[in-house]
Amino acid sequence: MTLLQVRGVTKRFEGLVAVDSVDLDVGEGDILGVIGPNGAGKTTLFNCLSGLEVPTGGEIRFRGHALSGRPDRFTRAGVARTFQNIRLFPHMTVFENVLVGRHCRTHVGLASAIGRGPRFRREERESEARAEELLDFVGLQREGGVVARNLSYGDQRRLEIARALASEPGLLLLDEPRAGMNAQETRATADLVRRIRDRGVAVAVIEHDMRFIFGLCDRVAVLVQGRKLVEGTPTEVQADPRVIEAYLGTPTG
Repeated sequence: MTLLQVRGVTKRFEGLVAVDSVDLDVGEGDILGVIGPNGAGKTTLFNCLSGLEVPTGGEIRFRGHALSGRPDRFTRAGVARTFQNIRLFPHMTVFENVLVGRHCRTHVGLASAIGRGPRFRREERESEARAEELLDFVGLQREGGVVARNLSYGDQRRLEIARALASEPGLLLLDEPRAGMNAQETRATADLVRRIRDRGVAVAVIEHDMRFIFGLCDRVAVLVQGRKLVEGTPTEVQADPRVIEAYLGTPTG
């Protein structure tokens, strides 16, 4: 079943067309890779798919419903994301960062929150239990009380993923999740993405590491100058002469 449908999405910044009439589909259980040279429009596309940028044209549908408006509407609908540049709350603990991700799934009213009524306490216990489970899932169960800025770079990446998962998404957008990691951390990140998919969460991932992408993804879409050049299996994309030319900058004959 198709989870995300992107049709003709375009984003212009005055005279610059950053994303140009892009079509994409992400099905339930998919891991989709999005690759392309620097400046190809990959992050701008993710910004459109998460509500951080308003497309100039086109349509985004998630679970059959049109998506538009503020980022919180995308999050509530079931789209979560991480960022190329880590955006944690650095002075909050690891545990508190994950709890922030639960906010969109709590429904307690103002009066109950102020009075700490039964519903508030129940939701608080549920959120804390979910946060502990997610920290265990990403391998940070022993770091809950650590201030986020004191984590290693790789652990901060995993914490950002845990916080995104706390919103209970159906689709997780990962923007360069293995950036700055060593080989061991990269393998662990690939394994984590597969385990996320096995939990029923579809994943779309931007990455410059071709070995990581081609070894992880079911399908790969290539963006060049804001347009989708080709989409297919990793084997098909690697063999496509247009992709070779886009990366090497030389004609393929």
